[in-house]
Amino acid sequence: MAAPAPRPPGLCCCRKGSAAGPEAPPAPPPPPEPPPDVASASSSQLFSLRHLHLGLELRPEARALAGCLVLELCALRPQPRTLVLDVHPALHVLSAAYRRAALGEAPCSFVFSPAEAAAPAPAPLPPPPCPLPPPPCAPPCAASPPSTATFLSAPCIAAGPLPAAAAPPGEPPASPPPAAEPPPPLPLFAQPPCAACPLGFRVDPFTDYGSSLTVSLPAALQPHQPFQIIVRYTTADGPAIWWLDPELTYGNAKPFVFTQGHSVCNRSFFPCFDTPAVKCTYSATVKAPAGVQVLMSATQSTYLEEEGIYQFYMEYPVPAYLVALVAGDLIHADIGPRSRVWAEPCLLPTAISKLSGMVERWLTAAESLYGPYIWGRYDIVFLPPSFPIVAMENPCLTFIISSILESDEFLIIDVIHEVAHSWFGNAVTNATWEEMWLSEGLATYAQRRITTETYGAAFTCLETAFRLDALHRQMKLLGEDNPVSKLQVKLEPGVNPSNLMNLFTYEKGYCFVYYLSQLCGDPRHFDSFLRAYIEKYKFTSVVAQDLLDSFLNFFPELKEQCVESKAGLEFERWLNATGPPLAEPDLSQGSSLTRPVETLFKLWTTEPLDSAAAASSVDLTKWKTFQTVLFLDRLLDGSPLPHEVIKKLSECYSSQLDSMNAEIRIRWLQIVVRNDYYPDLYKVRRFLENQMSRMYTIPLYEDLCTGTLKSFALEIFYQTQKQLHPNLQKTIQQILSQGLNPLPAIDTTAVTADTPAMVLDDKVSEATNGAISLRDVNVSA
Repeated sequence: MAAPAPRPPGLCCCRKGSAAGPEAPPAPPPPPEPPPDVASASSSQLFSLRHLHLGLELRPEARALAGCLVLELCALRPQPRTLVLDVHPALHVLSAAYRRAALGEAPCSFVFSPAEAAAPAPAPLPPPPCPLPPPPCAPPCAASPPSTATFLSAPCIAAGPLPAAAAPPGEPPASPPPAAEPPPPLPLFAQPPCAACPLGFRVDPFTDYGSSLTVSLPAALQPHQPFQIIVRYTTADGPAIWWLDPELTYGNAKPFVFTQGHSVCNRSFFPCFDTPAVKCTYSATVKAPAGVQVLMSATQSTYLEEEGIYQFYMEYPVPAYLVALVAGDLIHADIGPRSRVWAEPCLLPTAISKLSGMVERWLTAAESLYGPYIWGRYDIVFLPPSFPIVAMENPCLTFIISSILESDEFLIIDVIHEVAHSWFGNAVTNATWEEMWLSEGLATYAQRRITTETYGAAFTCLETAFRLDALHRQMKLLGEDNPVSKLQVKLEPGVNPSNLMNLFTYEKGYCFVYYLSQLCGDPRHFDSFLRAYIEKYKFTSVVAQDLLDSFLNFFPELKEQCVESKAGLEFERWLNATGPPLAEPDLSQGSSLTRPVETLFKLWTTEPLDSAAAASSVDLTKWKTFQTVLFLDRLLDGSPLPHEVIKKLSECYSSQLDSMNAEIRIRWLQIVVRNDYYPDLYKVRRFLENQMSRMYTIPLYEDLCTGTLKSFALEIFYQTQKQLHPNLQKTIQQILSQGLNPLPAIDTTAVTADTPAMVLDDKVSEATNGAISLRDVNVSA
């Protein structure tokens, strides 16, 4: 049985107001501890995180970011000796300091070099009215005289790491950055009650995806006493921060950077409690080069042009992974009363034409189902093809890969899915990575309720059939007894939670939520429950038992019927059994769209082949995209096909498919590769020469290297690698190297179409043979 839901971890526990008189009120009982998170090294269960401030300076010429983090905390237990935060080897900690927090103090601002310290700093963005009452704070410690300074000078927070004896063996002590590099920002406080004290710290290994930062705390620290920890650092290329040279953008004009925090990447962006169980509000001050537009996942933003400084404020508690930043050559256009789209100038007209008026329609439909949209604005930014996933639900600012713009139906589904996350995932979050279905399964269910309201049940059933086909394909590849097919997956220490992201999280989670809705008899009754669930748990993190207990309490008649113990469909079995969903939705309302797909597939795969009848039965140009990709996916599942079939398919459809979107074209090209159909191989080359996205390159390279076309794949890669992000280059090199010696360094300028193909070992390694194509797990976050 899962632990009960924690109290909102982003809020200070002292919320009942100060008693009259000078004495502080008695300390309230400590809140329940969050569920243990084996993916976090932090000591989050010992502290209440009230707010975090970030001062960030973008340095694209060095592909680096200089930062200052100010955490506002309360200890939940007497005299904690240390504070432990999640960090990453790519993040270099320079100093740590402690400071008593002032009563009602405004967020700090930042100065960006010692020379600027004497100049007046820009005023911080005032916090908006908080949805919850502000916590009372203890008065300043009388033993600590107030400081007369209004900002922390460099010597005051220049504390270095703990003595070498305290550092782990083999770990070199932290050292300052090269002298040529300017220092990170300094925090500026309007009401300093006491001087900041330098603290010792050390960084220890944790896993291959992170490290732990241990900061020594003052011995006299008392429970519920507000204090601040200040950490100055630099960070370069890491899992969260993706720097792009101008050549990797569409405009080729300016450098570009974006962050991607899910699941545990933001520990390379800033030191944090990198667990979904902890939420807090945040503010940020960002300095960027002239002409670079900066955006963050925040409810408020301003730009101070003279200083070249952007300020952001997120007024609602969010987990660390939802703090997001993007900066580059971006312009915007309004597409609705509370939405705008951001993109590179050459992409903006297309984005406007695809989404103008649509986002408001989807938001309105979602609000009618699940209550008010609480985040204020819903903006979208289209990122270059190097963005590693399809989309990310950063609050107020959804990130979407620009490659999806040419596939209208996929764009619709992906944006609506991220809209649904505004309620399921952002407002109410899974408390552990072992239960990601609480965000993804519920968001997928809500997405399909929204599409049913706006596009009809038939379209929703078609999209669902397409995704469930992919789920069964993934299950066939993994095996029905694979533990990752559970909804409650056991995350072993050292395993990256991102490895748990798969179609079971989405589609098996969706099937369970759909089953719960069917127990109610009417989906509108279940909508009412979900509205109540959101209202009860918004701004908190939950476990599965919270959802299920709330469900049974909302429907007492179902509780009396013991639906949670129904034979074969027990809630416990839904959560912990491996294999396919225990029940799948009735998709008969989509038969008008799915039946033609099934008929055409049978015509092409029934022996003897009647190619004339198959070719004349359907005009693919009149089909919906999801019909065409469903048909092609089923042909892929049946590959290799008889040579006569693939030859006739090419004659009938290849020219038509050339003019269709990339989601369709890549599937046809995979069929070409899996069937070694050489007449159309030139189209594979042409496609890869014009693609920079992992979603449209990795599947083809996997198929090329699994079959007999490795030398062809290697030749294309050496000709095109300079247009790919370094991370994508490494991934493709790993695919090409399966079963081979390390790839040699080749001068790509010398490679031409006439270059003799390299002789490669044709033996398929176990890793390649058992690999799951990205096509089979291509899901948005």
